[in-house]
Amino acid sequence: MISIFCSTIFSQNIQQLMQSCGDSEKFPDADEVVVFDSTTVFVKETGLSYVQMHKLVKVLTPKGVMNNTAFVIDYDPLSAYVEINKVLIHKADGSIKEVTDSVLDYVAPARAIYWGASQKMIALEGLQPGDAFEVWSFRKGFTYALLQATGDEDEARYIPPMRGHFYDIVPFWSDVPMCEKFYSVNIQTQKNLHFQVYNGTVQTEQKVEGDRTIFTFISKDFTPIKPEPNMVSKNDVLPKLLLSTSPNWEAKSMWFYGVNEDYGSFIPTPELKSFVDSIIAPARTELDSISIIVHWVADNMRYSGISMGEGEGFTLHNAEMNFRDRCGVCKDKASLCISMLRAAGFEAYAAMTMAGERIDRIPADQFNHSVTVVKRADGTLQLLDPTWVPFLRELWSSAEQQQGYLMGLPQGADLKETPVSDPKNHYFVMKAKSSIDKKGTLNCELFVTAEGQSDAAVRAIFNGLRKDWASNVENDILSIDPRAQIIDKKYTTTDNYLDGPVEITIKFQIPNYAVVTTKEVIFQPFTSHHPYRRVMGELNINTTPETRQYPFRDRTSRTVEITETITVPYNKVAVMPETKKASNDAVQYEGGYTLKGKKLTFKESGSFGKRIYDADDWSAFREAVSAQKYFENEPVILTK
Repeated sequence: MISIFCSTIFSQNIQQLMQSCGDSEKFPDADEVVVFDSTTVFVKETGLSYVQMHKLVKVLTPKGVMNNTAFVIDYDPLSAYVEINKVLIHKADGSIKEVTDSVLDYVAPARAIYWGASQKMIALEGLQPGDAFEVWSFRKGFTYALLQATGDEDEARYIPPMRGHFYDIVPFWSDVPMCEKFYSVNIQTQKNLHFQVYNGTVQTEQKVEGDRTIFTFISKDFTPIKPEPNMVSKNDVLPKLLLSTSPNWEAKSMWFYGVNEDYGSFIPTPELKSFVDSIIAPARTELDSISIIVHWVADNMRYSGISMGEGEGFTLHNAEMNFRDRCGVCKDKASLCISMLRAAGFEAYAAMTMAGERIDRIPADQFNHSVTVVKRADGTLQLLDPTWVPFLRELWSSAEQQQGYLMGLPQGADLKETPVSDPKNHYFVMKAKSSIDKKGTLNCELFVTAEGQSDAAVRAIFNGLRKDWASNVENDILSIDPRAQIIDKKYTTTDNYLDGPVEITIKFQIPNYAVVTTKEVIFQPFTSHHPYRRVMGELNINTTPETRQYPFRDRTSRTVEITETITVPYNKVAVMPETKKASNDAVQYEGGYTLKGKKLTFKESGSFGKRIYDADDWSAFREAVSAQKYFENEPVILTK
């Protein structure tokens, strides 16, 4: 182990630091405060990094005590080594208690992905408000498991996948107040470390010592932001430091291509080749073949990750294993899709992307998802995602629009971003023909159809057991009014989802739905309550805040068209909800009523044009959603 602490603040008296940082009077909304958080990194020629961490946290409240019953470090034993070296509890009265002897190592909790991750932890017994705990810890290795390196070095398996290179992603923000954060890298000058701070500023220093350069980054006195509903990742809006020795994204692309080709990830077996030939036999076009392969992998390979030996992390498991087991995570689905496309005669490659966060220009490994790219006959490259399109009519999920990605190509590729998907690709249409008699009974025939991501949201009612499909269709009606009596229903299911957009027709009646007297009728159109509201993701966003500071996200772009024509017993307006409109470059909405004779028509038309919206889009978006909710709650009153 190499000691490389170069921060000076920690030589001060800990009690003085605890007092000067502040208490509940300074941080009335906080349960704890980080007095300092220091990380120092020494990078070897191979790219292997030794990381020493030193942290002091002061507990302010009883809840803060509960939040810190243990100190935990997550790691993967296949690629990282972790030690908790020393832990001290500093009591408010100045006494000190060491608890280092009780370090434990447990298998980390897991769901869906079981890769052998572990946790080093130590109980922090005896903490009280006003106390602090100080931790020294050490880590070597990297955060992604890959093929175990060969060689005689005991540390070979901790060398990063892109051997000789170093990268890191360092958030300079915190969910609790922090008095000082210190980060330092000691690296060979010839490795030409690139770095950039995004979304803010951080004090930066460089110092050359022989053939090495020490980069130091310091930030002081920052407090957590107040989260906003559906805001983008905090890493997209708060200060973060990216560092990488990779010269550019093209180099990373070629490396990613090479590491999988060298491993033989995508070589189809004779058995796989024969199977592919059989399933694409009905194909009439190039796109037919691609679609058959993508949807077969999406629908027939279970998502479940287990440690499968060689081929974790950036190296994708091979065709033989994936086709045999038909079980894996995104990279396994992508790998099998590539192998099957190659068996069908296509050029196909792996690509990496980041679901949920922006990828920035410094080529650090900002990825959490693997997908497929295929070269079409006209030379264009098309993204495919068998992980996100099970029983979905798309080949690339539009829930991944406005998302960065990097293709692993032999000639290299630059970082790209998926475009906005036209909201018309994800239409949701609901039409109803209704009548209200003089007893207040509503008779309604409701028709629903949808496409793209909206199709998937409607068709989700068929994702469960087949015996539940019929009742699930009815549940959307009953959720609006449990008195509804279903008369008839027709619907498509997941069985034929590639044949055309989903369609549901359901006839029902609701006794006493409207209040009818000899002089007036009081009611709301059934569709104004927005059945199938899970399709309309905008309705699930909290629109209470009048303004926003940060960008926000929906699941996908979409259009919504709702029309209901109601035959009513009276035709004079006593109360009619007003027409509502909202519009900007990203959002257009209009809703309202028209009355002709005894035919009342309720209509809503909305276009929500992005997945990720700018903060400036909030006013129009909020106005549109508020209008939808307005119609959910405002009755119509007609008189003789």
